[in-house]
Amino acid sequence: MPDTNNWSYDVGGNGWGNNELQFYTKARTENARVENGKLIIEARKEKMEGNKYTSARLVSKGKADWTYGKFVIRAKVPKGKGVWAAIWMLPTQWDLGSGNWPDVGEIDIMEYVGHSQDTVLGTIHCAAFNGMLHTQKGKSIVVPNVEENFHDYILEWTDEKIEIFVDDKKFFEFPKSEKWEEWPFFRDFHLVLNIAIGGTLGKKVDDKIFPQKMEIEYIKVFQKQNSSLPECCKNKEAKSKEKCKEKCRDFK
Repeated sequence: MPDTNNWSYDVGGNGWGNNELQFYTKARTENARVENGKLIIEARKEKMEGNKYTSARLVSKGKADWTYGKFVIRAKVPKGKGVWAAIWMLPTQWDLGSGNWPDVGEIDIMEYVGHSQDTVLGTIHCAAFNGMLHTQKGKSIVVPNVEENFHDYILEWTDEKIEIFVDDKKFFEFPKSEKWEEWPFFRDFHLVLNIAIGGTLGKKVDDKIFPQKMEIEYIKVFQKQNSSLPECCKNKEAKSKEKCKEKCRDFK
């Protein structure tokens, strides 16, 4: 199973605000597991709680939260029409503006939908720019054969800007604003990993594709020395702060 020191589960099948079709399960190896050293999230065609599909949505909230840093997630995406895979971040505290989305902010490091083959999305949402009004800020990049290979999906987030990369190629940049409505990205956020099925972005589902997996080889988080470090980086047994920052947890 995924390490419970790092991950909790969002559970349910209520569409998640996007008309999604899956039920997210909790601690079920068919949907989330560690296999051959990789973290696996698997979407399956099976009925549960009135939904036609099952999947998992892992969250690091309360276990690994950060303000600023470089986040490197090496992953391979699922394939087929109807899959909607994401590596993203949400705030740990929901208390800006309305206290709800999109006011609190969202950073999408990677989204991939099977009907737009080989196209990876990077996006931010906030009160001023959000997907419900089609005003979100983001860009896409073509990554040939992305479904067949592992790639590094990277966020570089500072107090001045957000930058998103695939491997060493930057394809989206968003500068800081002095207005919280345009820049709620000044406090702790946590990671979210999931595969949704269908919905507003995943669209029509091809039932012949299942099961489908997103595989995560590693997650690395880097922070400057004057930033707050995770507790494990304060361990006296750490050989050096630099080593600790490079790979503080194995995130499996």
